[in-house]
Amino acid sequence: MKTELLLKLAALAHLGLITAGLLMPRVTGLWQEAEKLAPFARSLFRTYYLFIGLCLVGFGLGSWVFAPELAGGSALARGVCGFLAAFWALRLFAAVWLLDVKPFLRGPWRVAGYHATNAVFSALPVLYGWLAVR
Repeated sequence: MKTELLLKLAALAHLGLITAGLLMPRVTGLWQEAEKLAPFARSLFRTYYLFIGLCLVGFGLGSWVFAPELAGGSALARGVCGFLAAFWALRLFAAVWLLDVKPFLRGPWRVAGYHATNAVFSALPVLYGWLAVR
């Protein structure tokens, strides 16, 4: 039962990341920057943004609805958890080493939000990785 609770907390964390993702364009001026792109590139970027959001919705809903199955440790559950562990590990890598957000960290709320998202990016691969290999 504890593992299922952890998965439901992970599902809620996905909702938090969706919220952060919805706020990010306003904070960073992303849509204004996207306007400088050629129409195809702008549309492609917005499509990718939408698809990433849909993935987060799916990851969160899947973690909530299928918590008992994911906690059960079947081969499929381990495979799904392994994928999610790799996804979030790569996202953590991007957050720490590829994306320079320092220019946007003005004010204590933005700094707190940045650290909160990185905490989630750190916790999710640990949880899903543990479920994949246990």
